[in-house]
Amino acid sequence: MKIATWNVNSLRARADRVEDWLQRSDVDVLAIQETKCKDENFPWELFEKNDYEVAHFGLSQWNGVAIASRVGMDDVDRTFAGQPTFGKGGKDPIQEARAIAATCGGVRVWSLYVPNGRSLTDEHMAYKLHWLDVLKEQAQGWLAEDPEAQIALMGDWNIAPMDEDVWDIDYFVSEGLTHVSAPERSAFSAFVDTGFTDVVRPYNPGPGVYTYWDYTQLRFPKKEGMRIDFALASPALAARVTGASIDRDERKGKGASDHAPVIVELA
Repeated sequence: MKIATWNVNSLRARADRVEDWLQRSDVDVLAIQETKCKDENFPWELFEKNDYEVAHFGLSQWNGVAIASRVGMDDVDRTFAGQPTFGKGGKDPIQEARAIAATCGGVRVWSLYVPNGRSLTDEHMAYKLHWLDVLKEQAQGWLAEDPEAQIALMGDWNIAPMDEDVWDIDYFVSEGLTHVSAPERSAFSAFVDTGFTDVVRPYNPGPGVYTYWDYTQLRFPKKEGMRIDFALASPALAARVTGASIDRDERKGKGASDHAPVIVELA
């Protein structure tokens, strides 16, 4: 069984590439982020004609998460309990489409699009850290309730937890950029402390292994990327992992997303 995560950065704009990749990669479950569409204009037929069930959570032209599965789909949840809302500048807070879950082939898969802090002093940063803290508390509760639960927290975490996960840590620190700050890294490591494991890094070690390259300043050909897309597995699921890869080639060519798919193979 193969499960994967991919921030497609607008599903409708990349429908042909997503369909080609599904057929080529032969994945059983795909967690998708940044669909950037509402349910009414989601390309349901793309998945149905390729024999995938799909669940989507989209409220506007921003954010949006989905799960596609060809090994069954049960118990779909849109948002996790207590998921924080956000209202910029004192506006009424709204729920953003950033989390969806489904049980697929016995694995509880979460597709997560963690908020981007934007800057270290922006109100989005406080929102991001609170969002992660609530999710961590929920994840801790899931494991306490069932230590043998098979759970995959997959998606775009908008955090580079190690210095080697960005192309130039000195640049990020000197510019005071997000994704590498101590509070963000602490929020990520809290999931590891809870019992979840980054199951992709052991199969893709070392610096220069990225999942995201900005469209600007020729970041991709310059190999100036970031590693911010992860699959964190519960202990029972981590024990089943036999391999993992990052499909860097999918970042190439016309109309590519700025993120690459991340794939996990399970026994």
